[in-house]
Amino acid sequence: MKLPYSEGSVFLVPLRSSGYGRGIVARAAPRGRVLFGYFFGPRLESPEAAGIEDIDPRKAVLRIRFGDLGLINGEWKLLGDVPNWNPTEWPMPEFGSLDPLTGKAWVARYCDTDPVREESRHQVDPSYVSDLPMDGLFGYGAAEIKLTHVLDGGDREPKVSKRSQS
Repeated sequence: MKLPYSEGSVFLVPLRSSGYGRGIVARAAPRGRVLFGYFFGPRLESPEAAGIEDIDPRKAVLRIRFGDLGLINGEWKLLGDVPNWNPTEWPMPEFGSLDPLTGKAWVARYCDTDPVREESRHQVDPSYVSDLPMDGLFGYGAAEIKLTHVLDGGDREPKVSKRSQS
């Protein structure tokens, strides 16, 4: 099956309260299913208000690994592709996790060409992970919920904290 998206594809995410956010496929597993993306506000009231010309990685409100089912089933509408796509401008970050019971923290690094493949995981000082995106894999519904929360004034990005790990 040919996938409807590729790296650099921009899409609309229906928000749970109202309106839409936007996302971009920054990395895709070779056979799809797991993606890494950047997500953006502000909340758009209609699909017609969406464009791709102002997409900038420095303006992302969320960076997560997520499943592609919303794109496959058409619930996340594709808007087009970033012109002159260059993945080095959209880096794969380190992800952090913190065990709330022990206080131990880890950093995970995933393959730059395959967001499924973990390249390394090592324990670090808990203060190191406080500004990293939270390690995990969001289903498309969970991604919609998280982006809605962020655009409704919640945390800018799911950072690692004892609160987010419980």
